[in-house]
Amino acid sequence: MKYLIILCLLQCILLVKCTKSEEKPSWAKKDLRDYTDADLERLYEQWEEDDEPLPEDELPEYKRKPPSAGIDFSKIDASDPESVLKLTKKGQTLMSFVTVSGSPTREETEEITKLWQSGLWNSHIQAERFMVDDNRAIFMFKDGSLAWDAKDYLVEQERCEVVSIENKQYYGKGAKAEVNKEVPGNSHKHTKSEL
Repeated sequence: MKYLIILCLLQCILLVKCTKSEEKPSWAKKDLRDYTDADLERLYEQWEEDDEPLPEDELPEYKRKPPSAGIDFSKIDASDPESVLKLTKKGQTLMSFVTVSGSPTREETEEITKLWQSGLWNSHIQAERFMVDDNRAIFMFKDGSLAWDAKDYLVEQERCEVVSIENKQYYGKGAKAEVNKEVPGNSHKHTKSEL
């Protein structure tokens, strides 16, 4: 019995002694000043390994999972293409272009669009505003389905000439009396009231 215990003990010692100690990878032996971006990214990933995952709303937008719930086809009105677009853009970032009527200066356009932005925020529609031209701005919506609600608000404004969402033009109160609406095979001019 004594020999069996000694034999087991020797075997354990040999087993421990024979295992190679883990060597550090070559990038870990480098001086910190010699680290490349890839080394720093690898180090950051190792640092973050044991952390709890961030909640979905705190993740950067490019790391968020697209809404996987799908579209409830019972809520879709096939006769209204805007409602279909509204449902498909839910949870996605969407931008719309807004043109101010007349020939405003950049400062005037900035002031007008700032008022529109605050009106949207008061309606609980979060939109970021970016100036593109002297009479044009981009409104960016984190939830794309809200862009059509914002469009309804914007086209009712006196100085709004046109709102463009997904390459579709929506003419506002500030649009000219006659607007050239190009229809394939038809060069008929539609008045604003016909639109």
